[in-house]
Order: sequence, then C-alpha cells, then structure tokens
Amino acid sequence: MTAVVALTAAAMTISGVTGLALQLRATDARIDDSLTRAVSALRTAQVEGEAQPDGSRVPWSSVERLLLKAVEARVPGEHEGVLSTLDGTFFVRPADETRAVRLDTDEELMAWLRALPADDALAGFPRTVRTSVTEYRLVAVPVRLAADPDVAGMFVVASDRTAQNAGVWRIFLTYSAVGAAALVVTSLVAWFVVGRMLRPVRVLRDTVRRVTESDLSERIEVTGNDDLADLAASVNSMLERLERAFGSQRELLDDVGHELRTPLTIVRGHLELLDPGDETDVRATQSLALDELDRMQRLVDDLVTLATVDRPDFVRRAPVDVGRLTDDVLEKARGLGERRFVVVSRADVVVDLDAQRVTQAWLQLLANAVRFSAPGALVRLGSEVANGRLLVWVRDEGPGVPREEEDRIFERFHRGQADRVQHGAGLGLPIVAAIAAAHGGRVFLEHPPPGAGPGVGFVLDLPAVGLVDGEAESFDLVEPHR
Repeated sequence: MTAVVALTAAAMTISGVTGLALQLRATDARIDDSLTRAVSALRTAQVEGEAQPDGSRVPWSSVERLLLKAVEARVPGEHEGVLSTLDGTFFVRPADETRAVRLDTDEELMAWLRALPADDALAGFPRTVRTSVTEYRLVAVPVRLAADPDVAGMFVVASDRTAQNAGVWRIFLTYSAVGAAALVVTSLVAWFVVGRMLRPVRVLRDTVRRVTESDLSERIEVTGNDDLADLAASVNSMLERLERAFGSQRELLDDVGHELRTPLTIVRGHLELLDPGDETDVRATQSLALDELDRMQRLVDDLVTLATVDRPDFVRRAPVDVGRLTDDVLEKARGLGERRFVVVSRADVVVDLDAQRVTQAWLQLLANAVRFSAPGALVRLGSEVANGRLLVWVRDEGPGVPREEEDRIFERFHRGQADRVQHGAGLGLPIVAAIAAAHGGRVFLEHPPPGAGPGVGFVLDLPAVGLVDGEAESFDLVEPHR
C-alpha cells in the first residue's frame, strides 16, 4: 500500500509540475508576443513618419516627439508598464491606470536601463530583469533620428512577470492542496480497505503459526465469498485432511505396534522357556516362531500395499477380458480351501482395469468367504455389467455380518466377532476397499434376501472404463447376482 501511495503521489507531483511548467511557458510566450508587437509598432511608426491632420505623413522632427506619440499609442495591458527616456533620463509614461505598472518608481530598473550600452546586441529583444521589487520581462528599444542626432531616446515596455504568473501559481498551489488532501483521504481509505482485504491473510498466517503436529484443530473463520474466502476454505479443507491423515497415521502406528507386539511377545516367551535339550520342544517352538513370523510378514505386506494406494502407479489400467479373468480367479480360488466354488455369472466383455489388483481384491473376498464358512460349503462368485458398471462379487454361506458391524468391517485392524481363526490382521477388506477406490469404485456388502439362508455377499463396484460389449453368460445353478 505504501508503494501504491508513493507512486500515486509521484504521479500527481509529476503531472502538477508538468502542468505548472507548461502554464508558465505559455504565459512567457504571451508576454513575449505582446512585447514583440510593441517593438514592431514602434519601428513601423518610426519608418512611416508622423501623421498630419490632412492624412499625410512627414518625417519625425525630433526623438522627443516620436517617443511622446509612441507612449500615447501604447495602451498598457494588465501588469504591464510603458515609459521612455531621453539621454538616460526618464521622459514620459502613460497616465496612471490601476492595472498599469509604474516602471519609473523602480530605482533598480531605472539604473539598469541607464547602464545599457548604446550598441546593446539584445536591444529590441525580450529579456528578463530581476529587481528587489519584482521580476520583469521587457524590451528596451533605442530610438535615434537623423533629424535629431544629438538626442538618444529609449522606448521601454515591461511586463511584471511575477504578477502575470501569480494566477498560475495560485492554481498550482490549489491543485497541490487538493491533491495532498485527496492523497491523505485515499491513503486512509486504502489503509482501511487493504486492512479488511488482508485480514483473512493475517488470520491465515496466525492460524498456520498455531498449527502444530500435535494440534491440527485450528480453523479459519470464513466470511464473504471472494478469493480470500475461497483461500481460507481451502486451507481449512487442507487442515482437515492433515488432521485426518495424522490421526490415521497415529492410529495406524498404534495398531501396528499392537499387532506386532503380540507375535514378538509370543516368540520371545517361548524362546525364553525353550529347553534346548528337548528335541520335541525345540521343534514345537520352531514351528510356532515360524508361524508368528509368517503372520508378521503378511502384516507387513498388507501395510506396504495400503501405504502405496495413493501412488499414481498403484493401479495400472489395461484392456482385460473379464470373462477370462473370472475363470482365472476361479482356478486360483480352489487352492484357498475345501469349498465348492461356483461361477454364477460371467461377463464376457473387455474393460480397462488393473487385472492384478482386481484379482488381489477378488481373492481376498474369496479368502474371507473360506474363513467364515464350513468345509464343503458353497461359495458363489461372478462378474456382470449393469448400467455402465462392472460388478465383481462373492457370496458365501457363512454366519454373515452382524448389522452393528457393517460400518466397521472396512476399518483397518478390525476383526469381526465371527472370525474363527483370529490370525488375520484385519487388513483384508481395507485393501479391497483401497483397490476399489483406486479404480474409482467402491466395495459394499449385501445380505441375502429373506428366506435365502445364511451368508453374505461382497460386491466390487467398478466403472466399466473402455467397455467393449460381449455376450454375458449366466447359469441356472443359483439366481444371478442382482
């Protein structure tokens, strides 16, 4: 704001000084024009001679007569004076007029006129003379006649330059006063307006200073609907994301610490109680340690997967034959356990997706179905396209998911009450949800309709990007997924 006010003041000063200089120059030009015309009139009268009553003209008989007529013919303008001298002595001036300047009363000017040499090179040209009284712009014209050679006269016309420019200076001073007042008012208004405009920035600065890693609860009060209000809202959104991210990070660290502490405690306790001389005890402890290390390895792998979900290369789309992918997943699922895996529907279409990630998510849902169902139970799976969406699903005949746990099953490290094995880390379904979100989709569960028996279904709902239609195939073994 200071820079803007300074630039404004500089612009006003430059414009005012430039206007003053132009006006002073115009005044000088007007004065010089009047003086030049006075000299021209004198020269013309001197050449033409003295006018007679009959209209004829005769040569001037004396310098005194010529100067007298020249002074009588010159009507002084405002702030202008006229006089003549004979042999350096004041001779005549016009009658007193209120607007005329009495040149003969300025002793310094009269002394300067007397000191002019007879052969002055600037005779008859406008010049500036300063005295203690004022500043003059004048012409001093020597007058000599052949008929009167012994007398040296001088015709002087002078304008009070200071008085002529006084009006210009009054206008400039008025402009300066008004400009200074306007600048002060503008500065005060600008201070108020800029202060209001920058208040959100100061609030933003103070809020950011108060934000620490341990306290991200600070928020900026958003008022108005301008760009600064949008900035404050954006910063609030950023703080909310940071707060959630730090909260998730702390929660993740707490959960990881808890999950890793248990197997480490188990291994350490068995190693401390190990009898090196007992081969059976050594083998049992070795088996238990390896089993706990495998569980820790799975936990680390799952955490690495979740840590990379925000990377742009987490999902690498490519055209995939969904029908063939369904058959491949069926073959891989048979190694998960002794269950009857059945493909209920197969979408014979080509869709752009990451086959490896979708297979990972699909097999995770099938692994959950195996975990929560009895040996030999029926596990259905299928794929279909509906309303431009690719649906990949799994349905089991297990105990299902209690209504009170539906909102928590996709949280990290959450294990349901029906988990019989209790060796999972509770990261399977969060990984499925992350893969679905990375594809721009979602995962949700479906309860079977009333009277359809126990179990639950999980649906991976993905956008059918780059869909190339084929012939969908369904089977009559069970109802297709709806």
